[in-house]
Amino acid sequence: MFAVLKTGGKQYKVQAGDVLRVEKLAADAGEKVQFNDVLMLGGDAPVVGAPFVEGAGVQAEVIEQIKGDKVINFVKRRRKHSSKRTVGHRQKLTLVKITDILASGADKSGIKAATGSAPAGEAAPAAKKPAKKADAKAEAPAAAAAADDLTALNGVGPAAAKKLADAGIESFAALAALSDEQIAAIDTIKVKPEWVEQAKELAKG
Repeated sequence: MFAVLKTGGKQYKVQAGDVLRVEKLAADAGEKVQFNDVLMLGGDAPVVGAPFVEGAGVQAEVIEQIKGDKVINFVKRRRKHSSKRTVGHRQKLTLVKITDILASGADKSGIKAATGSAPAGEAAPAAKKPAKKADAKAEAPAAAAAADDLTALNGVGPAAAKKLADAGIESFAALAALSDEQIAAIDTIKVKPEWVEQAKELAKG
């Protein structure tokens, strides 16, 4: 039995045991996820979705978060104003292993849906919930007090501090608590190890 699933704007034909490189998912290594956008189920009794097969799903285990091959974009203009520009890019991917294909009942499996990673700077799910006005007023001073001047770190200027804030890092404690995986997942700025060490010292007071 095989299935055709859709994720990250691409379609994949998969069977149990296949290993795929898909667009980055919001999941950790070893975690189980489920692809719910199944376009087709193949086998003895093929089923074609319109556009998706209702109740079908493909379950997979996350092996690791990886990066694709580097792509170099080189542009050179010869006439009038001679100029050239080189830009490199490595796409963030997730390596997954297909464990099971469900023809029905996927919506009741209880396994986390496979979704793309949230953009850097996006609020955490808990912060998205609308808060009462009174609670918002009470939390505002606390949030202001928790914010630190990140420009006190060596090598962090106003621009870098703004990028850190866009990634949700506004205090020394938040920076000091980052793990290697969380640092690698930040797209807005490259966090240097010495910043983390300095933040740990400053967070102690």
